Amino acid sequence: MQQLILEIPDELSAFLAGFGHDLHRAALETIAAEAYREKKVSAGQLRRLLGYKTRMQVHAFLKEHGVYLRYGLADLEHDRQAGDALSRHPAP
Repeated sequence: MQQLILEIPDELSAFLAGFGHDLHRAALETIAAEAYREKKVSAGQLRRLLGYKTRMQVHAFLKEHGVYLRYGLADLEHDRQAGDALSRHPAP
């Protein structure tokens, strides 16, 4: 893992700390959100980078950071087929 030393103004540090934010985590989340926004990482990569267990956690993270979820026609078709398969095989 690469280490980065980041200097931020005391005012920003105090503001973030005042809200109980872990500065290391806040920096990681900001960089990760921007990497997703710029299409440098996928949702799956983002999930692993941030240590989330589910896609729903990633979706909530993106919403919290004002980043739109990339969801294309292929995703829609995949979800439609999965829904169709569930309706053909109802749970006991």
